[in-house]
Amino acid sequence: MSNDENFAAAYREHYWAVSRYVARRLDGRTSEVEEVVAEVFTVAWRRRADLPAVPLPWLYGVARNCLANAVRGYGRRRRLVDRLGNDDTAHGRHIVDSPDTEAPGAWVHEALARLSPADQEVLRLTAWEELGVEELAVALGCGSRAASMRLHRARRRLRAEIDRTSPVTAPKERSHG
Repeated sequence: MSNDENFAAAYREHYWAVSRYVARRLDGRTSEVEEVVAEVFTVAWRRRADLPAVPLPWLYGVARNCLANAVRGYGRRRRLVDRLGNDDTAHGRHIVDSPDTEAPGAWVHEALARLSPADQEVLRLTAWEELGVEELAVALGCGSRAASMRLHRARRRLRAEIDRTSPVTAPKERSHG
């Protein structure tokens, strides 16, 4: 197959996986998701001669870089809007969640949010994108031993966060007949 055909196949096979990857990291901000995904495939088109035989982990690596650029740009725009005073809080529009709006499993997301961005990404790549260690290494741009160690450490830190914040339950009493 030619480089163009390889790109077309990668696009057809992995567009939705890359879209889901980006959407989960941008909390579904649709217009931004579409922009980032378009940038991922623009980079892939320009580098179509570099597409590996199994392109999805490589595309995730490209998406990580595109997301980083988008998040930096979003932060710059947000700071500008804040300086201009043209945000919802400046106009008295506050949205307050009701106490019962906590989503199921929110405690896991809260524990994950307390980890470093690098640990969060390693865990998301393995849990959400279902990458194995070899694929994780490609997405992170490191060797498989380094990827395996990063995953092990990230899991250990997540477990520690969960243990630290989970409610302590009293040991069950044994019934005596």
